[in-house]
Amino acid sequence: MTDPARTNLVGRAASAGPPNRYERVHVEHEQAESFADEPMLDHRPRVATEFLPDASQSILTRNDSPDISFRWSINPYRGCEHGCAYCYARPTHELLGFRAGLDFESRILVKHHAAELLRRELNHRGWKPQPIAISGVTDCYQPAERRFRLTRGLLEVLLEARQPVSIITKNALVRRDLDLLAPMAQRGLVHVFLSITTLEESLARIMEPRTATPSARLRTVAELSHAGVPVGVMLAPIIPGLNDAEIPSILRAARDAGAAVAGWTLLHLPTSVEPVFREWLDRRLPLYRDRVEALIRSTRGGHMNDARFGHRMRGQGEYAEQIARTFHLFAKRYGLDGRLADLNATDFRPPRMPGGQLRLF
Repeated sequence: MTDPARTNLVGRAASAGPPNRYERVHVEHEQAESFADEPMLDHRPRVATEFLPDASQSILTRNDSPDISFRWSINPYRGCEHGCAYCYARPTHELLGFRAGLDFESRILVKHHAAELLRRELNHRGWKPQPIAISGVTDCYQPAERRFRLTRGLLEVLLEARQPVSIITKNALVRRDLDLLAPMAQRGLVHVFLSITTLEESLARIMEPRTATPSARLRTVAELSHAGVPVGVMLAPIIPGLNDAEIPSILRAARDAGAAVAGWTLLHLPTSVEPVFREWLDRRLPLYRDRVEALIRSTRGGHMNDARFGHRMRGQGEYAEQIARTFHLFAKRYGLDGRLADLNATDFRPPRMPGGQLRLF
């Protein structure tokens, strides 16, 4: 019988595991008999996405990590249907009682009142206008956004308040909101970054199964740039031995599409992300496994991860330095080594509250 832990589920990167580190009892699900001997790819098992209400009473999250550029962030969804095999946010689902593997991709918590919460918090007298990042953890334009439109609701409040914001996404759905992003850009209120990890459609399909294709992301960069929205590209993450050879070609394609800047991070595999990634690598790219794992260790002092601030985003050692040199060389060659203009935080005004309520204390 097929091992359920190693089944390639349609549109999913992870398998069922690993078990939640915080749960004392682990349940193993048996593979459905109808899938046991099914040879046809089109009949692989499918896992439907479950959307659960999130009862959070606040929407702004404060960041105090010294190697993260933003202080405040918003994440309208917890979990992410994009299902990227390497996603560093997977362990956050364990804190909710779920698994970092398939649960993270298929059990999405939705903050239905995100826009109302933001309106209230921007009205608080303690709020000092400064840039906010949307998608500091999970992608605000993941497939769920087509249905729930929470990110669009947030942008409407941000535009009304003239509150600066930066967005990072892998999804071309951001183009839907150009009618809001363009006027925000005219006031210096928004930056948008597209994360592009590969130009190979086949690799993207198994590594990031529910994201927009690389070509769609590049078209999105072009449309944003043409509309006057400051746009950059993030090569995040660079995975040693898997997509690092694409650095020059991705940067050239980004330049040609109209990106103004580019950045990068090295793959990091905190806690339960490591077993998810390694199981995915063994199941989907077995011929790459040994080389990729060896090169990751060469950038992490012999380990699969290094959680130290100042090291987790860049790594160390000769191979990590080679990646950094390659990126900086080609970013400079293609004019992507600068920075976007600072966001404008001087025109802020508290957004209207329902019923004309005055600003909160």
